[in-house]
Amino acid sequence: QVQLKESGGGLVQPGGSLRLSCAASGTIININAMGWYRQAPGKERELVTRIPTGKSTYYADSVKGRFTISRDYAKNAVDLLMNSLKPEDTAVYYCNADVRRSWSEDRYYGYWGQGTQVTVSS
Repeated sequence: QVQLKESGGGLVQPGGSLRLSCAASGTIININAMGWYRQAPGKERELVTRIPTGKSTYYADSVKGRFTISRDYAKNAVDLLMNSLKPEDTAVYYCNADVRRSWSEDRYYGYWGQGTQVTVSS
């Protein structure tokens, strides 16, 4: 089994910064990509940023220039540094990873963290 454990999040004033961290554990042969999604109240879950192995990093237009994702391949971990936070960034943030968990099966499965609340408010 594979688990994604998130940390970070909380309450911050507009213009402030937060760092989210996520680490994958369990039976992991390889991780194809890791990223962060978010879901605000009454809205659908949306992709914020994603860093595939050996490919370009994706950022949603709404966070470009403010958010930075970094990945530690050795630790199967990913961080999200969020600067210049706005009230509209308020949401539950979910870590996501595409994981290969068996040498005998060349297939990747999607896993999710439990979610961490980010609230931007004065």
